Amino acid sequence: MVKLITAKDAATMIKPGSRIAIGGFLAAGAPETIIDALVEQKVGDLHIIVIASDWEDRGIGKLVVNHLVKSAQVSHLGTNRTIQAQMNAGEIAIELVPQGTLMERVRAFGAGLGGVLTPTGLGTVVEEGKQIIHSDGKDYILEPAIASDFAIIRAHKADKMGNLTFSKTSRNSNPIMAMAGRITIAEVDEIVEIGELDPEMVVCPGVFVNYLVMTKEA
Repeated sequence: MVKLITAKDAATMIKPGSRIAIGGFLAAGAPETIIDALVEQKVGDLHIIVIASDWEDRGIGKLVVNHLVKSAQVSHLGTNRTIQAQMNAGEIAIELVPQGTLMERVRAFGAGLGGVLTPTGLGTVVEEGKQIIHSDGKDYILEPAIASDFAIIRAHKADKMGNLTFSKTSRNSNPIMAMAGRITIAEVDEIVEIGELDPEMVVCPGVFVNYLVMTKEA
């Protein structure tokens, strides 16, 4: 059985300097309630692992605007001018990672692997400082797994074992990010009894989930 906690509890659990994998893509599927609690409690010096930095007033962008992020591994910065400005000013360290590579590196950590081999980025700045592996007549970049202390994700429904279903495109990176957290906190719209979820609809099994938070808390 997973434990139901408040967003404030979740933010208290996440200490300054933590590495956090955050679900969502351009704020769709972002755990907004938990993010708001992190902003309210000013939990800073964070390293975030995300697909996109969203917008200044939505999703991950709220952490950036409030200067709570010290570094990020991210694929897309184009919709958030604040993170671009902070990067250019040297206020935040950015590792730009191709989106597919980012998710495979996250997945690798969740699966207990040390990393993945990919041809993506060969001949570009992506390969700088990385080991190149030659296999079966082809070159690959050895990309290490990306670890995180916490994963905070957004789902639609959960049962009391932590099995999760997702709504439409908010599914995006959330199931994979859930794998990456040593501790995973899922923000959900509804919690149902064990057995009420159609097993065919469960995308993220409860084995990856430690805590649940209700979204849009009163």
